[in-house]
Amino acid sequence: MLFTFDVSYQEIYDNLQRAGYYLPLILFLWLFIYLINTVSWWIILRSGGDTGSLKFFKLFKYTVSGFAINYVTPVGLMGGEPYRIMELTPYVGVERATSSVVLYVMMHIFSHFVFWLSAVGVYICIYRVSWEMGLILSLISLLCLFLTFVFMKGYKNGMAVACVNIGSHIPFLKKYAIQFSEKNREKLQNIDQQIALLHKQKKHTFYASLALEYVARIVGCLEIWLILNVLTTNVSFMNCVLVVAFSSLLANILFFLPMQLGGREGGFALAVAGLSLSGAFGVYAALITRVRELFWIVVGLILVKFGNKKKND
Repeated sequence: MLFTFDVSYQEIYDNLQRAGYYLPLILFLWLFIYLINTVSWWIILRSGGDTGSLKFFKLFKYTVSGFAINYVTPVGLMGGEPYRIMELTPYVGVERATSSVVLYVMMHIFSHFVFWLSAVGVYICIYRVSWEMGLILSLISLLCLFLTFVFMKGYKNGMAVACVNIGSHIPFLKKYAIQFSEKNREKLQNIDQQIALLHKQKKHTFYASLALEYVARIVGCLEIWLILNVLTTNVSFMNCVLVVAFSSLLANILFFLPMQLGGREGGFALAVAGLSLSGAFGVYAALITRVRELFWIVVGLILVKFGNKKKND
């Protein structure tokens, strides 16, 4: 990719220098996004009852640290979510901690589908759709609608038992999944009941959490808008929404890579090129977002070591 850029290395250096002036603003923007994520998780947790001595900014710490661990863990959710459950357990118990984390993760993922469907609508409204692009958009829409259906079923009936049952059919996991299911069946059923309760009886909490996660994704598009407007004036905010949506779709397909290495950069390059801009701009944007990611990974991993609840509290 570096050798095929249609931009000189001097231009790369100059543009990265110019973008540097916006880096503190981008870092602050993600502080605001993490606060939105925390509010979304907070209202889910509060809907289940009293949270004891747990304070909002303690949950903010778990949010930032959880995302930091997910960034550097292959198959992301295998790292940050167990950490969040472990940290919440002393405050609300293991079952409620697990159900709140599972619910929040489901809401966070569900907002992806809503965001991608929105991007399909935006593309249709502002661009002429060729038959090739029409086919791609149709496949994306069908995928998102199918996954939405699966998640709505999960919200109505719970996901814990279903996930363990799926694991019992996977080679190498089968034995452990069956043992775990037999040992913790009652706990898993209680977790599913708490998950289903949010959708059935507390719809305002359900939709408020989903709306907050969706807003966080839209606010995140400001990062790309700031970066690309340093490099060129030929990009609108709606174009940035499309860049973020389609690059995140490709990056999530490559979910098994730590930090989605290579997938996101390629996604940015392809998405920007698809909007008739130089693919190099997409790689610039990806590199600058990597700097932001590394900053918040360091912050999150440092926070893991501070302010933890002691066992005798």
